[in-house]
Amino acid sequence: MNKPEFFVTPGYGERNLKLFHYSQAVKIGNRLELSGQGGWNDDWEFPESITDEIAQAFRNVERTLAVAGARWEYVIHVNSYHVGLDGDQEEINQAMAERFRHYMPGHAPVWTCLGVAALGDPKMRVEIRVTAILPE
Repeated sequence: MNKPEFFVTPGYGERNLKLFHYSQAVKIGNRLELSGQGGWNDDWEFPESITDEIAQAFRNVERTLAVAGARWEYVIHVNSYHVGLDGDQEEINQAMAERFRHYMPGHAPVWTCLGVAALGDPKMRVEIRVTAILPE
């Protein structure tokens, strides 16, 4: 079995490693798993609109993929977790679909979308976790 290689995104990833002792990504062989990425910036601030928060979460996924030597084109599976999905479902689903088309125009990943009561920070309304398969 290949030895796991862990990655920490500069900025917020370093913050979370120090505070909570976890990495942002792990690669085993050609499989890359990301921890959930929220819509925060490096100062741990969140946008006001849910659409902007989703867009920032996608940018954070992209940053973390890059740290591990990957790109969106390698993403095969997306899990998204949403606080308030029952109230803003149309806006959330539209924002997610727009980001999928933007970041993965050449393929449609499998997607699991879940409504949850809370996430790891009370200000968070979205968290996105992905799996990628890197070319050999």
